[in-house]
Amino acid sequence: MKRFAVILGVIFLLLGIVALLHPDFDYHKREELAKIGPVTATVEKPERTTVPPAVAAALLIAGAVLIAISPKLK
Repeated sequence: MKRFAVILGVIFLLLGIVALLHPDFDYHKREELAKIGPVTATVEKPERTTVPPAVAAALLIAGAVLIAISPKLK
């Protein structure tokens, strides 16, 4: 259990740091426009999303807390 808490805490810390340093990320969303029999028309739309600073801070805090309490776990 200790090892799991430490690993999860490190992952949260890394995600929080990445979210603070690079809050915007792009991805492509595939959308189906029309379907006529076996033929489908799709389009890929580029989309951008932003990670709020509060979420990044919460990840940092959660990671630090998990690492801090992991020695006390059984």
